[in-house]
Amino acid sequence: MHWFVRRDLDGFFGLFVDNLVQLLLVVALCGELCGMTGDDAYLLYGRILPGAAISILFGNLFYASQAHKLARREGRSDVTALPYGINTPSLLVYVFFVIAPVYRESGSPQLAWQMGLLACLGSGIIELGGSLVAEKVRRHSPRAALLATLAGIAIGFISMTFALRIWSWPLIALVPTAIVLITYFSGIRFPLGLPGGLVAIGVGTLLAWLLPAAWSGREMETATVAGAWSEAGVALPVWSGGAIWAVFELPVESWLRFVSVIVPMGLFNVIGSLQNIESAEAAGDRYDTRMSLSMNGAGTILAACFGSCFPTTIYIGHPGWKALGARAGYSTLNGLVIAVLCLTGTVALVNSVIPIEAGMAIVLWIGIVITAQAFQATPRSHAPAVALGLFPAIAAWGATVAYGAFVSAGGNTIQSLLTADALAEVAGFLIHGLIVLERGYIFTCMVLAAMSVCLIERRFFGASVWSLLGALATVLGLSHAYQLSGNDVDFLLASVSAREGAIAYRAYEIAVGYALMAVVFTAVGFYLRHFGAPLEKGGHA
Repeated sequence: MHWFVRRDLDGFFGLFVDNLVQLLLVVALCGELCGMTGDDAYLLYGRILPGAAISILFGNLFYASQAHKLARREGRSDVTALPYGINTPSLLVYVFFVIAPVYRESGSPQLAWQMGLLACLGSGIIELGGSLVAEKVRRHSPRAALLATLAGIAIGFISMTFALRIWSWPLIALVPTAIVLITYFSGIRFPLGLPGGLVAIGVGTLLAWLLPAAWSGREMETATVAGAWSEAGVALPVWSGGAIWAVFELPVESWLRFVSVIVPMGLFNVIGSLQNIESAEAAGDRYDTRMSLSMNGAGTILAACFGSCFPTTIYIGHPGWKALGARAGYSTLNGLVIAVLCLTGTVALVNSVIPIEAGMAIVLWIGIVITAQAFQATPRSHAPAVALGLFPAIAAWGATVAYGAFVSAGGNTIQSLLTADALAEVAGFLIHGLIVLERGYIFTCMVLAAMSVCLIERRFFGASVWSLLGALATVLGLSHAYQLSGNDVDFLLASVSAREGAIAYRAYEIAVGYALMAVVFTAVGFYLRHFGAPLEKGGHA
């Protein structure tokens, strides 16, 4: 397999856009919410971004090398590397529930950064430990359970997110979208063999610069480019182990309270990466689970040790990159380019020249492929299980939109709404129900889909086991339980006390409900086994 093929350019542009969005989020959120501006901007440009560069480069090179090894071992030339980058859910959660709260309480961006490093390190350790047992989990989980979650995330957090942006800037984004759909749905190649992704981004960028803001809704200015260029400068990674160790010299309660954030996110990252490895195998590339997840954890630990507060992970979307024709070169190129941007402080410069809207259609297409794979790569009879597994992820997307709407609106909060009426609705949707289904949705998606597969195959005792796992996750606080303070919704682990003044929901009745479902499934299983009068599927005894 060649180190680089022409279609790697398409894969690179898609993965690059995805990674660039994460970097822009880091810059915006750490600057606005965590005080990393002015004299403290060095924490962002001199610590976090260089640390992210090291972990992203290291991981992308590893997964590219892993793809070549698989190609040599199987005598193939069509192996696609696992995509890799900053974990979006962890980024948002660590900013809003670790770094920003510490900054608000202490007024110190330095301390907020150090707490973020600790959270990132904890996530990496959990991911590294999870690699030891992940293959067993994978072997005993139906494919529908692993792929349904990815499909739900693809619909809500990838396809829907970018679809909304495409139709918000239609004159810039819809023409690139047409080019992407022609390229990947119709399979038509452009003259001179130009990659469709490159053509789409080129056309979108040209439209953004030529059309006036009154038409396009996106103002591109040379002054912005000049300002971004003036802020560029080389910043090499700095060892930050001492900054992490200094956190442990503080009172234990100052950092122990973040365990309720770190543990669930670490476990979510393990399960999410496991699902992505299963997705790659369904697309034809079988990678070693333990080795892949070990690198995942090691990359996150490396990020923390060199200054980044944000875990890295195996990305969703391998089937999409494979369908693009990308192999290993797209991963290598992505790692190199992202590293250069982070180490030279030119993230803002690229954004000032190339609008995100120009490349969003590529990422939208990736989400479409992932959703289609969940149905195509599982037995046809398991399609209802995949469909049921979508609901928690879609609820998570809806809850995220609701949280943001309340924060943006100001004044009334989700807490005051539920305090006045625990069954309050917004446009006919229960707010409490959204939060309950959103908390730990990765676990809930797996449980519901796996339970449904067992029922479809009439393995009632297996369905009981999955129901009991759902009950256990709920009791531990990994699913459904939450604490709500104002507009801040957080996990509520069984071993952690709720914040003073917050609404605390332990979800014990949901755990009991799961247990009762297990009783029902077990009773049906015993009936069929001992009375020899099987119930007709979909009918009567």
